[in-house]
Amino acid sequence: MPESSQATEAPEVDRSLLGDAGQLLEDTVDLRRRLHAHPEIGNELPGTQQTILEALDGLDLRVSTGTSVSSVVAVLDGDEPGPTTLLRGDMDALPMPEDTGLPFASEVDGRMHACGHDTHVAMLVGAARLLRQRRAQLRGRVVLMFQPGEEGHGGAKLMLDEGLLDDHGPIDRAFAIHAIANLPSGLITTRAGTLMASADEFRITVTGRGGHASMPHDAIDPIPVACEIVSALQAMITRRVPAFDPAVLTVTRIQTGTAFNVIPEVAVCDGTMRAVSDASRARVMEGLREVAEHIAAAHRCTAVVEMVDNGYPVTVNNAGAAERTLATASALLGDANVLAMPTPVMGAEDWSYVLQRVPGSMAFLGVARSDDPNPAPNHSNRMMVDEPAMVHGVALHAAMALTA
Repeated sequence: MPESSQATEAPEVDRSLLGDAGQLLEDTVDLRRRLHAHPEIGNELPGTQQTILEALDGLDLRVSTGTSVSSVVAVLDGDEPGPTTLLRGDMDALPMPEDTGLPFASEVDGRMHACGHDTHVAMLVGAARLLRQRRAQLRGRVVLMFQPGEEGHGGAKLMLDEGLLDDHGPIDRAFAIHAIANLPSGLITTRAGTLMASADEFRITVTGRGGHASMPHDAIDPIPVACEIVSALQAMITRRVPAFDPAVLTVTRIQTGTAFNVIPEVAVCDGTMRAVSDASRARVMEGLREVAEHIAAAHRCTAVVEMVDNGYPVTVNNAGAAERTLATASALLGDANVLAMPTPVMGAEDWSYVLQRVPGSMAFLGVARSDDPNPAPNHSNRMMVDEPAMVHGVALHAAMALTA
């Protein structure tokens, strides 16, 4: 068993779940490929929603759809009283091209399931089928959350605002799986505490005075000032943010200028900042403004810092829930397929909104193909999935609901 879960009593897990999930693999793969070929982005996913509704038809679930977003919520009541478990699969794709060459590659130009959400939906549908088969063993209730808009559109928060946690009785615990394209196939990994970072987008507008490029002394050039700010922000990160409570600040775009012989009046810098605690997040926001404003002032410019998008908060696993996840995964899949993560990752997730209100966890599932020595990561135009790994995801979803 993973070192961090040694203190957790091993749960009683029906290991036949794994074999039964394997029996569902063909259907799981078929659903995943249909979703992969027809990706939709944002919070309006009518085709994806309809595909999910058709896949759930006949399972005797109480199914509802969202009003402000194309969500699906399906509820399965067990035959015995017990806790209510929320299981989530996000549905949306990314606005990017696909270059995998797969026979079921995206049929929509500029859209691709490059973050594994097609597998998330397929695994959650598989878990619904598995749990329906074991309804007599289910103590409590399972709420299946099919969520749009994870990729920057805050779909989880919108579903919460619509009453997800209020409309189906109290939610006692929550669990989600995220596929990771460059982790070994079938590996389950998570950790207690901070799992993923916050994500915020910022813009710095540096204003000087335009002029002729041959006479910079008659102008106030914002370009070198913007460059100096970018460099100073990296020093700010290393000198203000504790090494063991890290943050990342990256300027990803600088826009300025109109002609080779014109000094522009304005330079605009856009970027993203990530942090693994609310304290570091606040520290970076404060430092960003101070550095930009004061460097600009030193060069007779002005700098205005805007938070273009106060993005997702830090994703924090409940300690007990994370330990239970590791212990359940070990009992189900064997210790060799489970790993306790030593550190968080700097990606961000809107599952964080759910975990702020319900004790729960997220785990990562490795889906790297064994025939690829250098698998493309998530958000790559060449990301691929080892589809048999979804068996572990289907079985673990079901096990987390069944181990009351």
